[in-house]
Amino acid sequence: MKQTALLIALLCFCGNLQAEDRQQIQHKERTRKMEIKPSGSQPSVKGSADYFTGTVRIDPLFQANDPARASGASVTFEPGSRTLWHSHPLGQTLIVTAGSGLVQRWGGPIEEIRPGDVVRIAPGEKHWHGAAPATAMTHIAVQEQLDGKVVEWMEKVSDEQYPAGSRAK
Repeated sequence: MKQTALLIALLCFCGNLQAEDRQQIQHKERTRKMEIKPSGSQPSVKGSADYFTGTVRIDPLFQANDPARASGASVTFEPGSRTLWHSHPLGQTLIVTAGSGLVQRWGGPIEEIRPGDVVRIAPGEKHWHGAAPATAMTHIAVQEQLDGKVVEWMEKVSDEQYPAGSRAK
């Protein structure tokens, strides 16, 4: 009974809100709703030679909308393709979904990654990742922005640093 009275009082109060206040409340409610982006509804982007060696396709999955900081993309690397050395201010998570890839942190060994592997790269850690020399690789990349910045790009991964037999140029 008390809940019913409270609900009636609330409805009466809402009826007295000015139209502008009601619009603001409705806007907030709309922005809190679930959003589904159908597969293929966002255009693919070719990876720029400023950030990648070889042929790379980026399929955006989600953007960081305030107050969220995380964004994600599905990234496909053709055989031998790879990122430049780079770091992320809040780190990065890679989830390998297809193929065979490679990842290396500065000063560490080159490591093979396969579907189902999850790679967590620490904040500020200099690294690169990409496809194996003879096999394409796709991963989902998730990273957060700090002060609007998601990544700091550095130098190319040289042919000497990348395993022998790279077909990407």
